[in-house]
Amino acid sequence: MESASNTEEQAAPARPADPADPAGPAGPAGPAGADQPAGPAGEAGKAGPAGKDGKAGPAGEAGKGGEGGSGWRRWVMDVRPLRHRPFRRLWASTSVTTIGSQLTAVAVPKQIYDLTQSSAWVGYASFAGLLPLVVFALWGGAVADRVDRRTLMLFTGVGIALTSVLFWAQSFAGVHSVALLMVLLAVQQGLFGINFPARSASIARLVPAEELPAASALQSTVAQTGMVLGPLLAGALIPLIGLSTLYLIDALALCVTLWAVWRLPALPPLDGGGAVKESGRRRAGAREVADGFRYIVAHRVLLLSFLADIVAMVFGMPRALFPQLASSTYAPWGEGFALGLLFAAIPIGAVAGGLLSGTFSRARHHGLMVTAAVVVWGLAITGFGLSAGLWWAAAFLAVAGVADMVSMVFRSAILQAAATDDMRGRMQGIFTVVVAGGPRLADLLHGTAGSLFGPRAAVTAGGLLVAATMLALTAAVPSFRRYTG
Repeated sequence: MESASNTEEQAAPARPADPADPAGPAGPAGPAGADQPAGPAGEAGKAGPAGKDGKAGPAGEAGKGGEGGSGWRRWVMDVRPLRHRPFRRLWASTSVTTIGSQLTAVAVPKQIYDLTQSSAWVGYASFAGLLPLVVFALWGGAVADRVDRRTLMLFTGVGIALTSVLFWAQSFAGVHSVALLMVLLAVQQGLFGINFPARSASIARLVPAEELPAASALQSTVAQTGMVLGPLLAGALIPLIGLSTLYLIDALALCVTLWAVWRLPALPPLDGGGAVKESGRRRAGAREVADGFRYIVAHRVLLLSFLADIVAMVFGMPRALFPQLASSTYAPWGEGFALGLLFAAIPIGAVAGGLLSGTFSRARHHGLMVTAAVVVWGLAITGFGLSAGLWWAAAFLAVAGVADMVSMVFRSAILQAAATDDMRGRMQGIFTVVVAGGPRLADLLHGTAGSLFGPRAAVTAGGLLVAATMLALTAAVPSFRRYTG
């Protein structure tokens, strides 16, 4: 159901890039006005028509909407995507709700531990949230390719906000039920699993193709900043306002996102050629989910972008060993301080990479950038494993965080540009599963290897394995290293 206020912001159907053509379409650029999502990139050297704000499209001549400024401005974050009002609204709302979601992410395990005095129950609750996230992300991606993505985001966003209200109500009322907490967490994660693919798949309809890396950098920097500030804020607020109020703040923050989504243009499903699909009964079942996996296997560039993240996370994410390292190798610096610094170092590096993303977000060789970033991640993790000093260890982890940001930016850009619009929802659903599942597999692998061979040996070997495997994969698939955005 569309509101009258959104009729002036209808999305011009964006012609998606052909997966077989890395350079994408060479047609004319769509309008890039103040209230219109940008169309696909036009011919080189041709600007899109001026929009309501009188500015030329981003592919215009140098100095008038081209690739950006000069000097120091090319080093800092590329903010060109914020010129497009729909994306700007969505990004601004994300900056609020990311911190709110982290308040709930701290409050749920804290409340469960307070009720049970058992870390095992905290782990069980985490698994209770993971399973519906995986299942509904896969199905939600298929749904996002069959319905208006704006409508889907509205319905699931309301559901997520309502679960936050229920979290607040049970805590405020003093309902001491771990089972209820796990059910609410499972419901909320399932709704998020449907919401996230639709939200992520919409970005390519809101900004031009050449600005996708910059848009990914903006989104990821906000997310990483929230991962740093949210837990710190939660720890400071719990003694002052109580745990239950954290849930309420999250629910209120979600209202900002709902407003931003409400003001988005309609995002109806497009066919493989970029035309709006005719209305009618559209299935989103197991066959459509399976079609997404077959699509990835058939397009090696997409397959390698997923494998790059799996390799980096499964072999090279050593967070399961941080407590052991903090209590043994880095104990002279204070176990609590060491543990906090180890967990914070990667997000801090990622935020720094995002703030300086102008140094890399305009690069066109997306495949090579992903390869280089994953190799640097592996080598940085190797350096961390070899570090006997805490500050050197934190420095290597921060470098790994920068590399992770670069990898994420270009993997997201590949995912948006190399998939047709009618498959983007399913690609984002699978991406959600990879992002959620990879670190958990890494916890199992590194925890086991650390017990058998010692934590530093396990970390070092994992980092070297990341670098070697990524180089081998890129050598085996030349089309990936040749891929340009």
